[in-house]
Amino acid sequence: MNKLDTKTRCTILNMLVEGSSMRSISRITGVSINTVSKLLVDAGEACAAYHDETVRNVNAQRVQCDEIWSFVYAKDKNVKTAKAAPDGAGDVWTWTAIDADSKMILSYEVGDRSAATAIEFMDDLCARLANRVQLTTDGHKAYLEAVEGAFGGDIDYAMLVKLYGDLGGKTAERKYSPAECTGIKKRAVEGRPDMAHVSTSYVERQNLTMRMGMRRFTRLTNGFSKKLENHLHMLSLYFVHYNFVRIHKTLRMTPAMAAGVSDTLRDMEWIVGLIDARAPAPKKRGPYKKRNQENSN
Repeated sequence: MNKLDTKTRCTILNMLVEGSSMRSISRITGVSINTVSKLLVDAGEACAAYHDETVRNVNAQRVQCDEIWSFVYAKDKNVKTAKAAPDGAGDVWTWTAIDADSKMILSYEVGDRSAATAIEFMDDLCARLANRVQLTTDGHKAYLEAVEGAFGGDIDYAMLVKLYGDLGGKTAERKYSPAECTGIKKRAVEGRPDMAHVSTSYVERQNLTMRMGMRRFTRLTNGFSKKLENHLHMLSLYFVHYNFVRIHKTLRMTPAMAAGVSDTLRDMEWIVGLIDARAPAPKKRGPYKKRNQENSN
């Protein structure tokens, strides 16, 4: 079976996590778009498995959670009239939980913005923590039941609710710019959270990093995901690269090293190694059969 060399695969994966589109990667590296797509699938599956196995029993003190919007194939309002819309088409929300100290992404969930997705997200986050933490979320009501169900009373939980002003008028500024934040409200929900550390600044900055680092999250372009599966694979690759490969400029180490999950600085060749480790072993070739001379004539 033909197989790309390690250097080419590293180049493709590096371009993916730096926000290049799949077709531009195909043109630059000289490989087919199907090869780029196949490598993304393999990398996504390997990274998802590694994150699930490795990011466990994390000692964190302060955790921040937020959701970021994107869409697959078409926005919700256009799915009904879209031609051949695949399963999973429409608005997609990515829920993320970040350790405010190590900046490590502890958990992520992809789905809608419903209470059901919030419950799955909080259950996963709880299973990855080794100790009681202080948790901060925004004012989304779905968090209330989800946090209570996952942690019970074993958490210091607070909500940070932002108050926005109205820009007024149906102008381009109102359509493409966020409303002006006029104030915030901090609300203790469970336990005894330190109100001085009730913040979602780090996770919101991480959401911006995601938009800058993944073409699929860029606004007002045609680089959005066309399949939900590829959207998930790109997220899995991005989060493992962010946690284990990319050096945080402030910490001067990777988030995984800062969190004590890893003691080694990884590189993209290591991710390629994760892919190869999951690849099935080549099958033995069957016995050679001699051609029948009489039949061949």
